[in-house]
Amino acid sequence: MIQPTLDSLRTFLHILAVCVWLGGQIVLAGVVPKLRKTNPDALSDIAKGFAAIAWPAMILIVFTGAWGLAEIDTADQSSAYMVTFGIKMLLVGTAIIATLIHSTGTSKIAKGLGGAIGLLATLFAAYCGVLLAHVG
Repeated sequence: MIQPTLDSLRTFLHILAVCVWLGGQIVLAGVVPKLRKTNPDALSDIAKGFAAIAWPAMILIVFTGAWGLAEIDTADQSSAYMVTFGIKMLLVGTAIIATLIHSTGTSKIAKGLGGAIGLLATLFAAYCGVLLAHVG
């Protein structure tokens, strides 16, 4: 068996937390429209349940991401790597802000745009993470 390392544990936790955050959003995008028609009273409880899992996952994403950044020498990275990293951070920030707007908003437009932008920003941030992993 390959010997586990602290780096592999950090990477695993980062990916696990991204799976929770992103996967939950994708599941909710499929479930919520159907529930809105059949059982709208359940939406609030489902949202609260997801938030109780998703926000700690986002904290873990940020923590393990910062930990990973501390492990590399950014001066040794190419400008393409750093631009991709900057785009990823912009997307993560956008995802967090959009999700906050979605979860605290009261209008349909805040809910809809916040959710859609949050999901898209998270998807693109995850892809940037893949790009960075293949270069770094």
